[in-house]
Amino acid sequence: MGAVVSYILNWVRGWDVDPRASLIFGLMYGLIFAYIFVRSRNNYLAMPELAECAPQPDAPDCLVIIPARNEEDMIGRAVRSFPHDSVIVIDDESTDRTATEALAAGAGVLKVASLPHRTLGKPYACSVGARAVNTKWILFADADTWYEDGILESLIYAAEMNNLSFISLHPQMECESIAEHILTPYCEALFFAAVNPRKCPEGAFDGRCVLVRKDAYDFIGGHASGLTFLVDDLKLAMLAQRHRMKLGLARTSRLGHSRYHTGWSGLWEGIARNSFKFTLLPSGQGFIVLLIVLLAALWLPAVGMAYSGGAPLLALLLLLLPFLVLVTWYRSPIRVLLAPLAFYAMLPMIGHALYCVVSSHRVYWKDREVS
Repeated sequence: MGAVVSYILNWVRGWDVDPRASLIFGLMYGLIFAYIFVRSRNNYLAMPELAECAPQPDAPDCLVIIPARNEEDMIGRAVRSFPHDSVIVIDDESTDRTATEALAAGAGVLKVASLPHRTLGKPYACSVGARAVNTKWILFADADTWYEDGILESLIYAAEMNNLSFISLHPQMECESIAEHILTPYCEALFFAAVNPRKCPEGAFDGRCVLVRKDAYDFIGGHASGLTFLVDDLKLAMLAQRHRMKLGLARTSRLGHSRYHTGWSGLWEGIARNSFKFTLLPSGQGFIVLLIVLLAALWLPAVGMAYSGGAPLLALLLLLLPFLVLVTWYRSPIRVLLAPLAFYAMLPMIGHALYCVVSSHRVYWKDREVS
């Protein structure tokens, strides 16, 4: 290993780089890199932390709708994290044991028949579930999320105290596979580097966990108004804003948990699907994400230029910079060591997503074409 490092250092030292140019480039690169990811974290923290309320003996006037397609490994955990008899799982033509696992966990199960022509699975399943309930509040939750006691009381309290008709919760991201440990925190940092919740709340509105007041939801047409809309959460937020209804955002570090996407294949498909959200947002946020991905990939060349230009201290600072500014996203000084791998693993994924958006290439999710 020592011989390899020595070879690399000697090779980099041999680069023909103008010392002044490398110094200026290194300083500018470091300042821009730090600014982007510090700003990203500040954008995330701009969403208020969900205040915790203790579970109440009387169940709140709320039912939980979980649309699920082939989620047998996750659906039980999601259902069991809510109070007994509060969950309806909408089984979206699953070919595995999703319905069986949901029933065993204590949920009611509604099976979706074949999808109507040109509709998408998740918004259609949500609309089916919403028609089946008549509570004051509905919580739409994804099958790959799970929660702690008091989540319903806490969300309803936040909505009522702030006079909100819709509130979107950003659960704590949890990682299980090596791909998720590498890429999920970086994806979240990229998203909030482009989307400022204070200026663009509809862009930060996240469909993984959404509490809606039933009468307001029905008034705007709910998910039924966006059955052909790939990013149903954005559609719901835009409809609420159009009708002058108040929506809110919150984050939680304890009450809710979520997996962004599962494994390499899930991340590959999920990033492509989610990229379509940026085509509908103002101010070119998608272009900003692309520029940041390219900037991050220049990290190693920037370190090499500073070192070969005779500025070893600057090279060391640039080398350490990603670990310092991204440690809060990775939530561990050990896991943050994976961050540079994300810089380069993201390149083919963002390239594939860009190709799908520009060329209208088919995008698949849960074995269905969604675009």
